[in-house]
Amino acid sequence: MFKYLITIKPLGFLYGSAGGFLSPENLVGRSRSKFPPDPATLSGLFFSTHYNDKKYKEEELRENLHIAGAFWAKENQYQFFYVPIPWTKIIDEKTTDEWLIKNNKWCREKPDLTPEYSWVKINQWNLSAQVIKGNKSIEKNPWKYVSVLHPKMKKDERHTEEGGLFLENAVQMEDDVCLVYLSTHELPDGWYRFGGENHLVEINTIPISENNPILKLLQQPITKTFALITSAVWGTNRLSFRYPQSESFPKVDKILTDKAIPYRYRAGGRMGRGRYGVSAGSVYVLSESMNKSWWDWDENWFPNEGYSLKKVGSGLCLPLEINGVN
Repeated sequence: MFKYLITIKPLGFLYGSAGGFLSPENLVGRSRSKFPPDPATLSGLFFSTHYNDKKYKEEELRENLHIAGAFWAKENQYQFFYVPIPWTKIIDEKTTDEWLIKNNKWCREKPDLTPEYSWVKINQWNLSAQVIKGNKSIEKNPWKYVSVLHPKMKKDERHTEEGGLFLENAVQMEDDVCLVYLSTHELPDGWYRFGGENHLVEINTIPISENNPILKLLQQPITKTFALITSAVWGTNRLSFRYPQSESFPKVDKILTDKAIPYRYRAGGRMGRGRYGVSAGSVYVLSESMNKSWWDWDENWFPNEGYSLKKVGSGLCLPLEINGVN
């Protein structure tokens, strides 16, 4: 099980990807911006760091390292980090609503209400939308995108071409927040180059105490209903699905989700196959109880191109109470 919180505080900007596919919007700006960085980015940092300091052998990391995220937290409140709000809870500035199951169908009272908040404190996870709003335990994204012009460098020389500029989609986080990842291993505290553009960040490792209620929540078995707190990539090495295609996975009765998101990562110097994932916050209703926490799920449910995507937190989820489900 996860033993550490890895906090990442940018010392300036971080890189914000424009997404996995070209489009007319992408050619002139950003389209479907992707932030924060995937756990695979942090996984690569583990391998490069511990290859040099020899604290963990490569075989130990390859076999046992698990990372999940990304989440975020306010300064000095790291244990109560924010996770994506389940899609069953819709909260805007003035009111709330919730999806429930009635007559074997998804329904809600205010179909025109659109969510304005996307994050909830993990210790408020199973409370109603009205309660978590009253507790002020919800937040919007604590970052914004900033377009930055850079000189365009020549390939063989470290000086700019005449009049050459390129556009970077940088991300500016609020001063009092940091990214948070769950990890089975620790990183030495310090400053690191992190992300696609090697921006400078401060990293700290915080142990999770065994009696921490958050750890107990992560260990709680999934019954019939659950929600993803990270995006999920399931299927084979060639095909992606909305849920594991395995006889050992219970039948899925209902899903509440958004459109699929593009997913790709690099491992061992090679770019992994492009595929689609199910977005964080998606809600699943099963025909029968699974009675297993995510930690005990079969790694064969996840694509494995030399490195199981379960090891980078694919499909990490928490049990969720839904009205109308017994």
